[in-house]
Amino acid sequence: MFLRRLGLRNFRNLENEVIEFPETGAALIGDNGQGKTNLLEAIYYLEIFRSFRGARDEQLITFEAEHFRVEGHLSSGEGGVEVAVAAAYTREGRQKKVTVNGAEPDRVGQAIGQIGAIIFTASDVEIISGGPGARRRFLDIILSLVEPGYLVALQRYRQVLSQRNELLRDGAHAPELEAWNQGLVESGSRIIEARSRWVGSYRESFSRYYAAIAGGQAATTEYVASIPLPAAGDEAACNREYYADAFHAELGRQVERERRRGVTVAGPHRDDLRFSVLAESAEVDLRGFGSAGQQRTAAIALRMMEAEALRSAHGRQPIVMLDDVFAELDPKRAGRIVDLLAEQEWGQMLLTSPKPSEFELMRNGLTVFRIEQGKVRPA
Repeated sequence: MFLRRLGLRNFRNLENEVIEFPETGAALIGDNGQGKTNLLEAIYYLEIFRSFRGARDEQLITFEAEHFRVEGHLSSGEGGVEVAVAAAYTREGRQKKVTVNGAEPDRVGQAIGQIGAIIFTASDVEIISGGPGARRRFLDIILSLVEPGYLVALQRYRQVLSQRNELLRDGAHAPELEAWNQGLVESGSRIIEARSRWVGSYRESFSRYYAAIAGGQAATTEYVASIPLPAAGDEAACNREYYADAFHAELGRQVERERRRGVTVAGPHRDDLRFSVLAESAEVDLRGFGSAGQQRTAAIALRMMEAEALRSAHGRQPIVMLDDVFAELDPKRAGRIVDLLAEQEWGQMLLTSPKPSEFELMRNGLTVFRIEQGKVRPA
């Protein structure tokens, strides 16, 4: 599947645009602030129905407009499958509407993942170098796209967690909290099990991509939970019942600490994802001690790991969007990334840059568009 047409109205500075994309992809050239990232943001909005930059829906509406609308038409080729995905948001009443082939799903979450896209940005390095919230958000997005039932469990967990924290702030005692523990454990153990399993399944992929980009340097990733996880290699313990029992026991151990702090201190909302490189026979934590180049390499390897998961889950090549990702990489690393993309044949590619020379790395003659003040035109 590839994105054949994109229609935009009042999305950021893209007021009224209809763009036809070739099956192989396109190179989008424009100075900073002209709308390149906004365009990719609009496409990815149709994947998860929220901004990958963390903006609220009302912030995506063009200044002085009352609504925005994004519509993407996907195709599997001439005479093949056609899918239309649309999303609109109205400022008045804060109403969001999503449709797939003209039909509105019962819940927005049922429509996520239709585009099958992945986006690489320069700010991805914050997943590696920033706080644990960015890494949890990464896990939650990819697992919502590839793991049936994950998004429902996540939404349920957040609801119960909010209510339980409110009780803790009001000074509730153990018997009152116990009534909420079952719901917290049921949804929370589902989340922890899925995260731990997914990271374990794709750990080797991350290491392989990192080494390929870094010229052979070894790296790894590990899921770090706030509850005891099964020992490495203990496959028998890697089941939902184990995680539920461990989570429930941890809540019991933390009762007094929770009462003092007024918040739930154990659960998937406290977990993290650790990245390390092997340096002189010792593991070095990338967040605290990695160089800028190592952190950028890890971020790109993580996105490639995500793309592999999407391809495996949906049985098709993802649409790959790269937002000015070569600017801060040395030529050798940039060249290795291009080689990896070519080897994997990851479907349609959409690239942005203020410098046309950076597209020469791709070596495949992408159709070039120019973006100026929110207007997209063939170059």
